[in-house]
Amino acid sequence: MIGSGIFTLPSALAQFGGIGLTGWVIAAAGALVLAKMFGQLSKVIPKTGGAYPYSREAFGEFTGFIVAWGYWLSIWSTNAAISLTFTGYLSIFIPQVGEGINTALTSIGVIWILTAINSRSIYLGGKTQVLTTVLKIIPILVVAFAGILFFQPEHFSPFNLSQSSDIKAITTASALCLFAFMGLEAASVPAGHIKNPETTISKATMLGTSIVVVIYIFSTISLFGILPPTEVQNSLAPFSDAAQKMFGHGAEYFLAAGACISTFGGLNTWILVQGQMPMALAQDKLLPKVFSKKNKNDTPAFGIIISSLFITLLLIMNQSKNFSSMYSFMVLLTAVTVLVSYLATAAAYTYFSVKGIHGFKLSIKTGLFSIVGIGFSIWMIIGSGLEAILWGAVGLLLGIPIYIWKKRQAK
Repeated sequence: MIGSGIFTLPSALAQFGGIGLTGWVIAAAGALVLAKMFGQLSKVIPKTGGAYPYSREAFGEFTGFIVAWGYWLSIWSTNAAISLTFTGYLSIFIPQVGEGINTALTSIGVIWILTAINSRSIYLGGKTQVLTTVLKIIPILVVAFAGILFFQPEHFSPFNLSQSSDIKAITTASALCLFAFMGLEAASVPAGHIKNPETTISKATMLGTSIVVVIYIFSTISLFGILPPTEVQNSLAPFSDAAQKMFGHGAEYFLAAGACISTFGGLNTWILVQGQMPMALAQDKLLPKVFSKKNKNDTPAFGIIISSLFITLLLIMNQSKNFSSMYSFMVLLTAVTVLVSYLATAAAYTYFSVKGIHGFKLSIKTGLFSIVGIGFSIWMIIGSGLEAILWGAVGLLLGIPIYIWKKRQAK
């Protein structure tokens, strides 16, 4: 979850003022409910693919395929966006990497470094993740705790700086904040490679999401207290600017290094995951068999490599755009397809509860979770905007010919 979002979202939230923090609270509440659903479903269906096996078992093969296809597609654009953020922060140290075609080439380079690591062994990728996770939260926590000493309450007045109503401002802010929680389901995707998945995935999902909620909200409140909203809104690297204001010139490099480590670690996770989803589909004969093959280290290297080729093509096709336009396009392509998988998971949880399947039963608790999970997912899809919905729909429709082709082959 902690990848590029926390380093870029405060600038987008600053346009709303203090009410933007409400977006964190609502997105966090929705993320915790969804995390609980993923955790509960992983106990009874500990299969590789996250939302895919849950939606397939509840609503059939075609629905499961569309959910998995959309999720796989979203990983390509997610990884492209994260690699661009890595390049952006790296340019603070090496300005040349952020100029012209060098932006795309540097982003492609880091993608293939991590592709090599994760193609060799999923366990090597896991060890890389542990190291980067420890290192990346340090600079965020430094700003969060040190910011208490520089906190200025007047930065939160007026509470709503936007020209929109409170409801619209909160909805948009919540949709933006949800992007930073994407990945809450990641532990359930490589279930086939996890020890004791019935308990490990559930604990990791809930504990990880809870920790991230605290870090996000605490650090953003501190950041808004250090810098006035207009300054945060116009900043390309708000955490670096806050560090410079607190500790003087040179401190921004410490935060930029943290952002590089964070985005490197986030990209590492998603490259690990990008081989798991096509493997799950291939095992069910919905993609070519080659995607299900593993190397000697039990890693689906082919799926990882093919996914990285598509990410490379995405970056090359959009390299003529400026940095901001390229990043916005990748995020746009990500949002709705991920939310569809969240909606499908919430719907599967509801279906199993109503039908009394897998030990689930309809109660006040499961009913409340169902309403919140489905309602929140739909609300966030609407909040993503018409353009994002249309791009997401096109991406999902592109999977239908592949499904038809594989079904005809099976006959």
